[in-house]
Amino acid sequence: MAVIQANRMCEDYSQLESGPLSSFISVYDGHAGSEASKFVSHNLFFNLKNIVSERREVSESVLKKAFSTTEEDFLSLVKKQWMNNPQIASVGTCCLAGVLHDGVLFVANAGDSRAVLGRVERGSKRASAVQLSNEHNVNIASVREELYALHPDDSQVVIMKHKCWRVRGLIQVSRSIGDVYLKRAEFQREPLLPKFRLAETFEKPILNSEPEVTVHKLQPEDHFVIFASDGLWEQLSNQEAVDIVHNFPRNVFISIPCCILMLLCFFSFFSS
Repeated sequence: MAVIQANRMCEDYSQLESGPLSSFISVYDGHAGSEASKFVSHNLFFNLKNIVSERREVSESVLKKAFSTTEEDFLSLVKKQWMNNPQIASVGTCCLAGVLHDGVLFVANAGDSRAVLGRVERGSKRASAVQLSNEHNVNIASVREELYALHPDDSQVVIMKHKCWRVRGLIQVSRSIGDVYLKRAEFQREPLLPKFRLAETFEKPILNSEPEVTVHKLQPEDHFVIFASDGLWEQLSNQEAVDIVHNFPRNVFISIPCCILMLLCFFSFFSS
């Protein structure tokens, strides 16, 4: 696990929980403050455990329910603190979480972090990179199209600002936990800071918290997975990151000269 702080206040959290039957790994890339990422680090895994216990399974729907429950819990916190701490309505976090259970890796992503698998084919010395998640960043054309389709009457749902695409000119991600000022119009008023208040209100949430879930059945060739925020992927390609992990001993810390949060999880899936 490696963390290099990018901002004066660290807004990012990571988590690794391991039990006899499954493992949980996650990266929370916060923005506009640390409240959302800290809250999710304390609650997402707890909610997931409760839902798994109730349903007696690990599945795509279980992961989505854990995210939505955590989102609802954070919304309740925002409502409680609104008058004394209104800026909490503008705080959010990207969430990338993985659950390894019974030989299957579930990856749930809301935001622009990424999970990449390192695979070594039999007889090969080289590891190949397999991306296990998709980013929800409006600088990706397909993500912009998704927002346009969801908000056909909102011509300003995505606009170019400061040389990049942003949702309503404010934020680059289209999915997150938190950011309730872009999900609930009731918070588009004072005492929220003017820079977060929109010129035109909205009737339905602009952002959403539903993760995109991928399911990967582990194979003997699967050696490790990298979970990292966008700070890593802005500096390295999938293959470059996999090469670094594969080519260095696992007990050696690799220092990368950029401001990132990086979490490496080595499962050693089939090694004895």
